[in-house]
Amino acid sequence: MTPDQLSDAIVAALTALADEGALSLPDGVPTQVVVERPRSKEHGDYATNVALQLGKKAGVAPRDLAALLAERLRQVDGIAAVDVAGPGFLNVTVAAGAQGEVAANVVRAGASYGHTDTLGGRRVNVEFISANPTGPLHLGHTRWAVVGDAIGRVLEAAGAKVEREFYINDRGSQMDKFGASLDAAARDVPVPEDGYHGLYVHELAQRVVAQEPGIL
Repeated sequence: MTPDQLSDAIVAALTALADEGALSLPDGVPTQVVVERPRSKEHGDYATNVALQLGKKAGVAPRDLAALLAERLRQVDGIAAVDVAGPGFLNVTVAAGAQGEVAANVVRAGASYGHTDTLGGRRVNVEFISANPTGPLHLGHTRWAVVGDAIGRVLEAAGAKVEREFYINDRGSQMDKFGASLDAAARDVPVPEDGYHGLYVHELAQRVVAQEPGIL
């Protein structure tokens, strides 16, 4: 059982309680419930505070609402135990076989696991990184390259047609300013006010002159 499946089970339990008149929610039953991993393994596999969120709206003590939900959830296949904790937290332990079935589903689906057509027909442009020669590359460029590509892959897995737009920006006015900055640093004169003033500019200028002594 995945967190999404557990969320669906909780929504179904809330819907059943509302349909039976045991629960009244002025804003309606939520379509999704937040399910998290508890900090301590002693508190089960998953936890949710949905009873705390909905208790006041429903005019029911959160712990009482949690008890109603726990009774329903204990009847769901794949759930081994449900405990009410504190003011109304629900701690859920899933059956070992239910977790194993998730792994089996992943193996059966192979590379297609997790793919949907939720964004089918949508075109998405993901813009990330700007590896400009005007400044040194750093860890951030590497990190955001990974994040940007991962976002693209997630969108593709949801059915979208994704274009990745990332830059090696080696033209335009900023490059002109960069060239003027290198020239000034190489000649040991002040760098233009709107130029690049980092120490790396002087280091690069020295390297250029060392490799091409006649460039000045």
